Order: sequence, then structure tokens, then C-alpha cells
Amino acid sequence: MSFGLAEKLIAVPPQAPRIRGQGLVRFVARLVIRCGRWRMSGEFPDLPRVVVIVAPHSSNWDGLFGISFAYALGVRATWMGKDSLFRHGLGRLMRGLGGIPTDRSNPRGAVGQMAEMLRSARAPMWLFLAPEGTRKVVRKWRTGFWHIASEAQVPLLLAAIDFPNRRFVVGPLFATSGDKQADLERLYDHYRQFSGKHGKSPLPLEALER
Repeated sequence: MSFGLAEKLIAVPPQAPRIRGQGLVRFVARLVIRCGRWRMSGEFPDLPRVVVIVAPHSSNWDGLFGISFAYALGVRATWMGKDSLFRHGLGRLMRGLGGIPTDRSNPRGAVGQMAEMLRSARAPMWLFLAPEGTRKVVRKWRTGFWHIASEAQVPLLLAAIDFPNRRFVVGPLFATSGDKQADLERLYDHYRQFSGKHGKSPLPLEALER
């Protein structure tokens, strides 16, 4: 089935963070989406601040199309990067692409640093994270995303990669409860219906290391 660009995207709500300028990059992103087989489904929340988790992330291809969708939509996706990525003249480029350098020497660590930045942000900010922390199938996720959302008092937006059907599924929202293990089990149950290029992640609960 052939889809035009509009049929592959979903609506962007008024409070979403928007990309300013970068017309050439947005043009290329729209071209990638128009010519590719990927599409989006679901709904973005009309909220200025959320932590977006994207899983299962197991291939460079889903990352490429994910970034292309963000630019095609004009949504500014904020992401965390080691401060070394922002050196040697790359800082302006990385920040323009939505990157925020994390200072590992900060006493609060990257999680505390990002939670404070998100909590105090005056402009809309959507922080995108891959909870696996790698492109491999994992037994359990890294939980920095949960701590950031909990400390910043913002909801999680669940975004799933449905690789067999070449689809990004946006939603639902998820409010952290204060019980990390219970929340993770609910999140794992939600994401196990989706498969990345190299399988499902995380593995079933009985295989997890407690």
C-alpha cells in the first residue's frame, strides 16, 4: 500500500516543542518518510513537558526513521549525550539537533541534572530516551527514565517500535506511581506486544534478574 506524507504522520498538538529553522534538514526528513515504508499511529498529548521512552530499539534503522519523523513533524526532540560529544566544534551542531550535554562530575549525576532541567524548563521540552541503553535485546531496562520522570513530576509518553509492520506507535501516557518495580512490570507488559528488528525487549518477567 502506498502512503502519502500526510497519511504517515500524526497531528502535533499546540504545546509540543517545535523546531525552529533547519529547513533543509526538515526537507530531507520529509523525503525520507515519503519514500520509506514507515508510518506513525496513535496520538501526542497536548503537554509541554514529558519523558518519551522509545522501545524496543534494536537497530540503527528505527533510529534513523525516528529522527526523520521528528523532523518531518517539526517536533524538537531533546536527548541526552556525553559532554565529550559536544566538544571540538560539535557543540553547536549537537545542540541544534536537540542534544543536551550531561556532566558526569555533577554530584546529582545525569539523572538528577536532567530531572532538574525538565522540571524548571520554561519552554516546552520533550525528553526522548531509549530505556534499553543499547541496541541489543536486554533482560531488563535501565531505569534512569523512571527516576527523571518521577523527580520532574511529569508523565511518561510510551512510544513503541513495531518493526515487522514498519510503524511507530505513540501513546498512551503513563504516570509513575512511586513503586518502581510495579511500574516496570506494567511497562514491560505493554511493550512485549511489540517487536524490534532483533526481537522483543525486555525478556519475560520470569527471566529477569531480581
